[in-house]
Amino acid sequence: MVDVQIDFDAGSRRDPAPQAGLASAVAGMASKGVRAVGDAPALDENALGEAWADLGASLEVSASNDALAFSLRSLTVPDLLDKAAHLAARQLAEPAWPEDIWQREQARWSAAIRESRTRPATVAGEAFASAVYGSHPYGQHVTEESLARIHVAEMAQFHSRYLQACRARVAIVGAVNRERAQALVATLLARLPAADAAACAPQPAVPEVQPLAAPVQQNIAFASAQAHVLMGQPGFARSDPDFLALLVGNHILGGGGFVSRLTEEVREKRGLSYSVYSGFNPGLHAGAFVISLQTRPDQAAQAVQVAREVLTRFVAQGPTPAELRAAKDNLIGGFALRIDSNRKLLGNVVNIATNGLPLDYLEHWRQRVEAVTVADIRAAMQRKLQPERMVTVTVGAQP
Repeated sequence: MVDVQIDFDAGSRRDPAPQAGLASAVAGMASKGVRAVGDAPALDENALGEAWADLGASLEVSASNDALAFSLRSLTVPDLLDKAAHLAARQLAEPAWPEDIWQREQARWSAAIRESRTRPATVAGEAFASAVYGSHPYGQHVTEESLARIHVAEMAQFHSRYLQACRARVAIVGAVNRERAQALVATLLARLPAADAAACAPQPAVPEVQPLAAPVQQNIAFASAQAHVLMGQPGFARSDPDFLALLVGNHILGGGGFVSRLTEEVREKRGLSYSVYSGFNPGLHAGAFVISLQTRPDQAAQAVQVAREVLTRFVAQGPTPAELRAAKDNLIGGFALRIDSNRKLLGNVVNIATNGLPLDYLEHWRQRVEAVTVADIRAAMQRKLQPERMVTVTVGAQP
C-alpha cells in the first residue's frame, strides 16, 4: 500500500474575504467529475466514483487553513497503482466544474450553515474566531452570502492560479522505492499545465495574526440547556521553537484529559463542567490558544473565573516536577500511536515539510520531549500567553 499527499498553498487563507469558502468549494467540486481531454473521456461524479471503486483506491480532496490537499491511497500492485495515478492526475488537473452540481452543493451547504446556526457551539466558535483573528483569513467563516458569490468560473480561476506542478509539495509513505516514487510523482503532476517563471513565482505573503491589544468579553444570549464558553488568544505558528515545551505544558494544563489541571479544578473540585480542555492550534500563522467548556447557564461566570485563575497561576508558575514527569511518561509512552499507520506517518512527513522542521524530527522526538524542563514550560507559556488579555465568549449564560 502507498499513501500520497499533494499539497498546494491554496487553503482558505487564500480565499478572498467576500468569497470565504472558495478553497473548500474547489476541494468539494474536485470529486464531481473530470472533463474530456484528448482520448480520455469525460467522467461525471458517478462514473468517477465507480472508477475509484473498481481500482480499490481512493482520492480525497480537502482544504485546510493553509493548504489544498489531494490524498491518494492505493495498493502498490503495478497495474493498479499506475491506473490509480493516472486517474488521480486527471482529477487533479482536469476537474469538470459542472454548474448543476455546484448549484446542488451550494444549496446543501447553505442549508447546513443555517442548521449549524441553531447550535450554540457554532455561534460561540464563529464569534471567538472573529475576535481572536480580526481581519486575518484564519478568522473568516463561510456564510450563505459568501457562498452566493462563488461561481464555477471563480473556482476554475482559483484552480488555474494555484495548482501548478512547480507549486506542488508531495509526500509519500508506503511500499515503493525511490525510483518508483519519482515515477509516481511525475505521473500525478503530468497533466497540470506547463507554467512559466511568472506563474511559479512565490505567492504574495499573507499578513501575520496580530496580538490582542486588550481583553475582549462577549456574552451572547442563546436559549440553550448549557452555556458554551471559549477563552483564548492568538498563539504561535507551528514552526515556533517553543512547540514541544508548549505541547508538554498544555498537556498538563488542559490537554491531558481527566488528569489536567483544568479538569481537576473546574470539574473534580467544583463540578462546574463535565469536560474542559485547552489547546493550541498552530499553523503557518499563529493559531488560537483556546480553553473550552460547557456548563450550566447560571454557573458560567464562576466557571470562567476558575478557568482564568488556573491559567494565570500556570503561566506564572509552570507545572510541578511531578506533573511534568507524568506528562512526559504519557506523551513518550504514547509516541508509537502517532506513527502506527501509513496515514499517520504521512501526516508527520507533511508536517515536517510544511513547517520546515528538522528531517530527524521524528527520530529524536522522544528525547526532545524528555529534555523539556519546568523552566522551559514556564518561559514558553509566558512568552505566548497573556491571561489578562484574552477573548472570552460565552453563549447562553445567564446575565
